[in-house]
Amino acid sequence: MGKLSGLNPERVFYYFEELTKIPRCSNEEQQVSDYLKGVGLGLGLEVIQDEELNIIIKKPATPGYENRPTVVLQGHMDMVCEKDDDIEFDFSKDPINISIDGDYVVAKGTTLGGDNGIAVAMSLAILESKIIAHPPLEVLITTNEEVGLTGAAGLDTKHIDGRILINIDSEEEGTVLVSCAGGENNNIEIPLTRIPLEPDKSSYILKISGLIGGHSGAEINKGRANSNKLMGRLLYGINQELDFDLGSIKGGSKSNAIPRLAIAKIAVKNSDIDKLDDLVKKIENYFKLEFASSDKEVSISLEKTENLTKVFTKAVKDNIITALMIIPNGIQSMSQDIEGLVESSINLGVVTTNNANVTMICSIRSSVGTLKTNISNQIKLIAQSLGAKWESISSYPAWQYKKDSYIREVFKKSYKELYNEELEVGAIHAGLECGLFDEKFDDIDMVSFGPDLKGVHAPGEALSISSTERTYALLVKVLENIQ
Repeated sequence: MGKLSGLNPERVFYYFEELTKIPRCSNEEQQVSDYLKGVGLGLGLEVIQDEELNIIIKKPATPGYENRPTVVLQGHMDMVCEKDDDIEFDFSKDPINISIDGDYVVAKGTTLGGDNGIAVAMSLAILESKIIAHPPLEVLITTNEEVGLTGAAGLDTKHIDGRILINIDSEEEGTVLVSCAGGENNNIEIPLTRIPLEPDKSSYILKISGLIGGHSGAEINKGRANSNKLMGRLLYGINQELDFDLGSIKGGSKSNAIPRLAIAKIAVKNSDIDKLDDLVKKIENYFKLEFASSDKEVSISLEKTENLTKVFTKAVKDNIITALMIIPNGIQSMSQDIEGLVESSINLGVVTTNNANVTMICSIRSSVGTLKTNISNQIKLIAQSLGAKWESISSYPAWQYKKDSYIREVFKKSYKELYNEELEVGAIHAGLECGLFDEKFDDIDMVSFGPDLKGVHAPGEALSISSTERTYALLVKVLENIQ
């Protein structure tokens, strides 16, 4: 008996639990792709596994539905792999530690993979079913959605016949999405020069932790603290008061997640240790006051460590602090057409140090292409002013709203029939694969929907059980109603 046995829809939660046992971090999807291939073949269905490890499974229509239009059910197999710092966990082999907490399936200390395992689980349950009425189906499960939508980008259109696509990658029940932001990543590489540490200095580790984090698109409007930006402020504040050296810096692990942790190794004169401690406490109090509502557990720790042997030159240190301070972060503009919708934003998601460079990775999102370009140009100019290398990667398009949509109307009708309520139609400030499919396929008609998910891209991610049941019922009703 599985941990989710007894939950409804039974087969949806069966497949969801199976997915929690299979490694599926972005760029590490061979095992889960092979699993999906095996399920499709085991059901006696046509299966295509392409060079990107995308999976396409085709199921004929049920009797009486043969002449109805082919429908594509779509999601992605990869997940954002994040964990709390105090737990031992290896995403490449350890199953997700799931449990039931009231109405939620939750992960203890890690991300759950509800984004987007629930799409995979629902699709497999429908493929397996012998009683659900539906038109011809093509289930498309893509790879590497979380790191630039490269699976969808590499998809060969010849494998897909359907021109109605239902993306199951949204996180709020009762809303069907019809538009999403485009985006890209900007990388800045600051070249390093190191010098020996002076003998009268001691080394310390500065750590900013206790932040909530979250999805850098869907939750960018919640005002949550960004650990990389806070580290920039902390180092700037120390630099104004003390002569200190910087030996390394790192923060965040995914460009599309608001970073929760940042660590820097620094060195100060032995005579300045008390002053450093006072400064850290003062700045920590500033942060606690500023983020009392969004990140009340924010903290800064200062721990002695073995002395650094080499540190960055002052010029390099100043360039790093400058970049952290002036790279924009958060909401850049709000939509003038859709109330409450973020139009453009940027997330300074990852900072790393290697032998040659400090690299900063920024995730830019916008539903307006020119605004995305403008933010990217700002980052490029910052890099140029610091003598750093700039690169734009993983660009993907926005999904533009279409006035006429048959599948949108079917969803609205089906929702009304089931729940006697009006289905909300909206847009999201996050990247969905629908933008790429809109470019790849002529005249494709798409919507995106899904059950309630909390804390996506952060440890403790949770999937609503009751919402999953209602959302699955809606999907079944929509397939029944397509003419």
